[in-house]
Amino acid sequence: MRIRSSFWALTIGSALAFSSPALAADADLVVFDWAGYEDPEFFKSYTAKHGAAPTFAFFGDEEEAFQKLRSGFKADAAHPCSQSIPKWIEAGLLAPLDTSKIVRWNDLIKEFRDIEAFRKDGKYYFVPMDWGHTAMTYRSDALKDADVASLQAFADPKYKGRISVGDNVDDAYALGFLATGVKDWTKATDAQFKAASDFLRKVHKNVRTYWADGASLAQLMQSGEVQFAWAWNETYKTMSAEGHPIVMKRDTKEGSSSWVCGYVRLAGAKGPDDKFYDFINAWLEDATANYIVTAWGYGHSNGVGMKKVDAAELKKAGLNDSKSFRDNTLWQAPAPASIREKMIAEFEKIKAGF
Repeated sequence: MRIRSSFWALTIGSALAFSSPALAADADLVVFDWAGYEDPEFFKSYTAKHGAAPTFAFFGDEEEAFQKLRSGFKADAAHPCSQSIPKWIEAGLLAPLDTSKIVRWNDLIKEFRDIEAFRKDGKYYFVPMDWGHTAMTYRSDALKDADVASLQAFADPKYKGRISVGDNVDDAYALGFLATGVKDWTKATDAQFKAASDFLRKVHKNVRTYWADGASLAQLMQSGEVQFAWAWNETYKTMSAEGHPIVMKRDTKEGSSSWVCGYVRLAGAKGPDDKFYDFINAWLEDATANYIVTAWGYGHSNGVGMKKVDAAELKKAGLNDSKSFRDNTLWQAPAPASIREKMIAEFEKIKAGF
């Protein structure tokens, strides 16, 4: 669910985020993805072997992707996140994987690879790739750490017009549940759901804008229009690399959220299997693991490759331990359909001011 805050994503990815297949290259493999993941550094060996990058089409969030696929949009691969997989499997959107064709399958971090919700009838349907946090992220020249020590700051009227939250139901409700004392949304009661929704309604009054991609959020924070946001690792990584005074605070009183995203083979895919698996295997190379950490600030599911990344870089990004990175977080686990559908419907009402 993660869009890179970069010139590439802003000028190309964002402009095409809602288009038909774009950046046409190798027409045999169409990848339905978040804008920014067309970055050629992620699949260099695929391009080297086939002479061109895959064709990319883009979605803005996973519910949009789900509805588009349900209505007949055709692609070969897609990039959803953990909480969506069961819904996509049950809707018949996914094809089972042949893990024997995934060269580094045994190198994948087991905590991500072997989650039961990613399997059905003993078959795997999801290749975990990128993982990270959504957390309080603020400009340290405008605020002190104590100002944002609690997620309650998002609902504080004194910050009206100076905050931003992603236009993403999962991240939004991760914030709402955390702020109201819930760290496992899979067991949320009706009362807890209402409390989370009520909190998000208070937050809505303070929101300057709901950011749609990392590039737009970076612009808002660089200009000073937004002083703090509920943001992904990339915002801190890219802005700090450019010299901006930015802090990602994962240790607020209520904690932060954690997630994993990856690739799936779509049912009815027309592209050849060998190109799909070449794409997956390119993504799983050690070089890709190093790149996503050092350039984007995200973790990679290739556990062997992650061990080769500079230890100081991993620690700085909070990615040095795939087990402890979920401590004091709301893990964006697949939620029961009844809860997730309520989240989707209610978030649209909240954004509309109801």
